[in-house]
Amino acid sequence: MDTDELRARVEAHPYWYHRIELPGGVVTPGWAPLQPDAYGVPERLDGLRVLDVGAWDGFWSFEALRRGAREVVAIDDFSDHLGFLDEGARAAGWESFDLCREALGLDASSCARHHMSVYEISEERLGRFDVVFLFGVLYHLRYPLLGLDRVSAVCDRALYVESAILDDFSAYQGGLGRGYRGGHVVAEFYPQAQYGNNPSNWWVPTLSCLGALMRAAGFAQVQGWALTEQPTSLQQCRGFAVGRKDG
Repeated sequence: MDTDELRARVEAHPYWYHRIELPGGVVTPGWAPLQPDAYGVPERLDGLRVLDVGAWDGFWSFEALRRGAREVVAIDDFSDHLGFLDEGARAAGWESFDLCREALGLDASSCARHHMSVYEISEERLGRFDVVFLFGVLYHLRYPLLGLDRVSAVCDRALYVESAILDDFSAYQGGLGRGYRGGHVVAEFYPQAQYGNNPSNWWVPTLSCLGALMRAAGFAQVQGWALTEQPTSLQQCRGFAVGRKDG
């Protein structure tokens, strides 16, 4: 498609979560990821098979291919409405992903996508993966350790996780600046919309708790860090962790 058609199709989409650079200087009007360089994803993923859980518009799916991955499988169940999106915006489903995939000259042979939740992951359905991305997903899970177990069961090498963390924010202790610093292994449960006014946010861990969850799911070597050292907003209270398996 030409640039004008691509720009028109991007502008017609009801909501963009990711900011994705497309051909012809077209950039989707999303805002995430906030700090991709701080994620610690290797610059090269040559020859690896990657699972992108909660892919949404597909930023990290396409980025993995740009970094040399031989194949990416993206999954999402479109259950996150961010606390404000209407049903129409999320009912668009894979439309934004498919638009970007087409514009980038990719197809399902190297970049497949499936409508499914993390709990439905299995080797029988998707095969095995060298690397799994779990970005912006963990705190949306009613059963986070089960979700990590499902991921671990198909992951041979490394799991990369980005999540909201409690180190600098607690919904129950006074908000920003009143979190659980100092290595506390703590998670808060939100039965309603206590975190970010989003009813799809269920659990948020501290960075230490995130590491403990990943180790419990079979990733023996875990490194974690805050994406922002001194966050000034809830949106910046995010952490990242890399879990690797023995051997």
